[in-house]
Amino acid sequence: MSSVKRHKALVALLGIIVSLTWIYPFVIIFFGSFKNRSEIFTNTLWVPQEIITDNYPKAYSNLEFTSSFLNSLFITTISLIVIVIFSSMAAYALARKKSKISTGIYFLCALTMLIPFQSVMIPLVSMFGQVNLLNRFGLIIMNWGFATSMSIFLYYGAMRSISVSLDEAAYLDGGNPLQIFWRVIFPILKPTTVTVIILNAIRLWNDFLLPSLVINQEGMRTIPLRMYYFFGEYTVQWELALAGLVLAIIPIILLYIFLQKYIVEGVTEGATKS
Repeated sequence: MSSVKRHKALVALLGIIVSLTWIYPFVIIFFGSFKNRSEIFTNTLWVPQEIITDNYPKAYSNLEFTSSFLNSLFITTISLIVIVIFSSMAAYALARKKSKISTGIYFLCALTMLIPFQSVMIPLVSMFGQVNLLNRFGLIIMNWGFATSMSIFLYYGAMRSISVSLDEAAYLDGGNPLQIFWRVIFPILKPTTVTVIILNAIRLWNDFLLPSLVINQEGMRTIPLRMYYFFGEYTVQWELALAGLVLAIIPIILLYIFLQKYIVEGVTEGATKS
């Protein structure tokens, strides 16, 4: 076997090992969702000896899945719309208006990615409580704020690969800045927009800490907040928790599968400048 073929075989083997390492925890969750509580501990890593389908109806009921799913969907969807609209417009302005101020604002946005949420959560929740925004609308505003810096960073990098001549040609055709952005520039940013949506959707859908501080009230709870009730002080309903986890991750998996072809392109877009 030549060195080139041996190298390709090793890379393929490494890829398979890494893939199985990442996938197997999800396989354990899926198998565990069809087991009873005792078998989860006695037969953790393999297929269930007896398939128990009752876990899913019970988990669905205990999660109040319809209500919690709609809450998660509403908060995630509205947050993503706001994040995409304002982050893309902000990145466009910063990329096209070359000045020391715009450069400073961009680097300030990049630096804010280093600030952990835990360092600001107490004063933030206190401030929002004072203005009666500890609700879904307030949570959407917080999600928008925390996601803006990374989203601007991704959009700004993509903007650098788009020639300014497109703006100039559209301006000569009578377009104003808003029309130029939405009709000419934004459609080109589709891969980056998909990347922004995927990265933020995963975080927002699975977020527990921030919603637990802002909307931990009956009727407003999201799926992660409802999942918490499977983990009691003295006992854990593992069979229902695992079934609930499967139900919770299905929407994100479907979203990822639907949009995956754009992700790599969106992340690498802007690596080279035209």
